[in-house]
Amino acid sequence: MSDLATRNFLGLPEIEGHPDVTILSVPYELTTSYGQGTTYGPKATITASSQVELYDPLLPEDLPCGFKIKTAESWSGEGNTLREQLDDIEKYLNSHQNNSFPIILGGEHGMLPAIVNVIGKKVELKDLTIVQIDAHADLRNELDGDSDSHACAARRCLDLGVGKILQIGIRSFSREESEFTTKDKRVEAWLARDILNPCGGEIAWRKWLNTLSEISGPVWLTLDVDGLDSVYVPTTGTPVPGGLAYWQVVETIETIAAAPNVDWLGADVNEIVPDQNNHVTEFTAAMLVTKIIAAHLANKLEEQA
Repeated sequence: MSDLATRNFLGLPEIEGHPDVTILSVPYELTTSYGQGTTYGPKATITASSQVELYDPLLPEDLPCGFKIKTAESWSGEGNTLREQLDDIEKYLNSHQNNSFPIILGGEHGMLPAIVNVIGKKVELKDLTIVQIDAHADLRNELDGDSDSHACAARRCLDLGVGKILQIGIRSFSREESEFTTKDKRVEAWLARDILNPCGGEIAWRKWLNTLSEISGPVWLTLDVDGLDSVYVPTTGTPVPGGLAYWQVVETIETIAAAPNVDWLGADVNEIVPDQNNHVTEFTAAMLVTKIIAAHLANKLEEQA
């Protein structure tokens, strides 16, 4: 396997000049509560991406389709404590604020508040909508005494001032989280059992897509791969049965990109644990990252037309 295949997303050559899309790696893992290995997820995803096709039906040419896609050096992982590491993630992300479209590979979902802090330097967080694909609500106030746990990522983002979180695929949550969602109107959740219910699921799914189409203002997509059914991501940290189909996630991505009043700021794809046997989890992640790139670039071409 060539150096480009293991170093650059999609095995693309090095670029010169300003990138249109930047792939960032945050191999962060300090608060995982079950399966380990997300620290190896970003690198495995980049390696798997070299086997992904460059064709996407949304684009008139194969990727990079005349655009520049840069794969940045990985976050160094500096910091002796959880707080120090989160602060260092912010420094890493700030160092790559080059007005390109960022896609951040993780690493555990606990990095999300650090991402939001960086977003808050560009937009008013009260105007920000986070679209969260996830098996878990991540709305606990703390887990095992840790308020920065990955199980609290969405709650901490609300504490930072995020105006809206739209969740899809949720199917593993606590009583505390259920009550919080009911009371706090900043959170709207589409439960997996409602979306996938043979009786009425299609209606709920169409409502989800309509809601995405009607978003106005800045949007960030946070894609925890355990939001998909575990058949697609068997080695993610906490695989949960009964999740979203791959094509439902693809349709969600394409709907965000095509929404007329959305300013799509970027995305993170997290909780990727390499599959040492069949490479399914990292290949699924690589395919979804490629779809995010293609959907974003297709929208840029539409704007330029």
